[in-house]
Amino acid sequence: MDTPESLPETLSLERLEVNLFRGVSPEFGPPRIFGGQVIAQSLLAAYETVEDRICHSLHCYFIRPGDPRVPIVFDVDRSRDGGSFTTRRVVAIQNGKQIFNLAASFQVAEEGFEHQTPMPAVPSVDELPDEAEQQKKNLEKLPEEMRKMMSRPRPIEMRAVDGNLFGGGKGPKPATQDVWFRARAPIGSDPRMHQVIMAYASDMNMLSTAMRPHGVQWQTPGFQSASLDHAMWFHKPSDFNDWHLYTQDSPSATGGRGFVRGSIYDAKGELVASVAQEGLIRLRK
Repeated sequence: MDTPESLPETLSLERLEVNLFRGVSPEFGPPRIFGGQVIAQSLLAAYETVEDRICHSLHCYFIRPGDPRVPIVFDVDRSRDGGSFTTRRVVAIQNGKQIFNLAASFQVAEEGFEHQTPMPAVPSVDELPDEAEQQKKNLEKLPEEMRKMMSRPRPIEMRAVDGNLFGGGKGPKPATQDVWFRARAPIGSDPRMHQVIMAYASDMNMLSTAMRPHGVQWQTPGFQSASLDHAMWFHKPSDFNDWHLYTQDSPSATGGRGFVRGSIYDAKGELVASVAQEGLIRLRK
């Protein structure tokens, strides 16, 4: 994974044409591209074609595994520029093939009705062991390759409320999970980049929530997982350098797929984003 300081640089894009961009992956990343990276870069590519509007939702599909050794080309389709809303479609390409696509909608600032679901009552981040302590407890249970990858400095700091970071712990558990997370390095004042980095982080730890009732972990022999799709709704601006609570539940797993919902709250209890994802979770026979 990227180091804390390198994440904005890793996600940055080179403009090749008016609607065409190129991005790269971290040199020492996993054997396939992290899904959050291509979500974030696709959103950033869309933002390069939008002015004075903020993303309120995105919907995307993971089509093929990405190769971190190959640059990614992002082709942006300017679907519509309306009076209040702008729509963009982004296709991520490697070796002439689509690996991912994203549709995003952007809106001018507007006032309206307000309500939200309250933030669940969980221990504050200051009451929890820090990430290093949680890592030490759980990393030793992972395979060597995954242990090396997860022990590298990461751009997103996380603290699991139950201490089971990275799906640690034994036996079946409820299909719920609460994790505090934030960006390690300063993001700056651009609200677009706070959304981009939050989108990157939103793909972390989601599928492990769908795994919990079944007693499987990343290191379970024959276990296979991959994100299939991802959706995100940005409700309010927020500072992702501050701690946020990512509360998740998995209402269904069937047909080799697990479905997970997530709500992201800032430390004041404001619901700032919602997430949904379906992923492949199965034991190879």
